Amino acid sequence: MNFVSIVKRVAPFVLTLTVGLFIASFFMTVAAPNFNFKRNGFKNHRQMDRQIRSENKRLREENIRLKNRMAEMERRDWVLGTVEVPMTPPPPVEPVMPMKTVPYKSR
Repeated sequence: MNFVSIVKRVAPFVLTLTVGLFIASFFMTVAAPNFNFKRNGFKNHRQMDRQIRSENKRLREENIRLKNRMAEMERRDWVLGTVEVPMTPPPPVEPVMPMKTVPYKSR
């Protein structure tokens, strides 16, 4: 293969890659990633773990409190299921009109 045929095969790829990176740069950064990790990563992990545990404990207590409140309301018959709602009357019956016969003339 000569040099011109190699350029013909590589040039569209390079051109397409360049245009794609240019368009992608509008939506995200195309810079190299930063791999500088902080030394206190485990400390942050423990802090987040404590925060999640305290939030779970608070939600568990709130759930128990709401269950107790619901049980108290059921004991006092405040639940909507025990309220008696009167039946609605049935809709009125449509009046039936008698059919009239039309005389038919034969040929």
